[in-house]
Amino acid sequence: MGGETDPNSMKMVMAVIPKKYGETLLSDLVHAGFSATFYETRGGMLRQSQLTMLIAVKDSEVPKILEVIKTSSQKQNQRLHHGFGLKGGETNKISPDDVQTHGGVVIFIWSLDQFELS
Repeated sequence: MGGETDPNSMKMVMAVIPKKYGETLLSDLVHAGFSATFYETRGGMLRQSQLTMLIAVKDSEVPKILEVIKTSSQKQNQRLHHGFGLKGGETNKISPDDVQTHGGVVIFIWSLDQFELS
């Protein structure tokens, strides 16, 4: 029993991506044999419009999905939004530490207790 996993267990992968990568990622997912549901979202630290993709996959397919997502998006530089506690002219004093390089994608993965197609 210990260490065994159900070969049919499912995961939900939620990827929050910049809108500019949406078509490329969706096309790459379909080409790799996956499908996704997506919707537009807004918020977070970068305060810009994003696409959120939901992809239900078998547990064993998670590494492949992660690879598709990573190769479909590129690193980008974003200026962080600071605004709390700044006075007058301080908003123009942005140091290199205020610019963050990241992949532009945030990925959440969780187990699905039940999955049905109807």
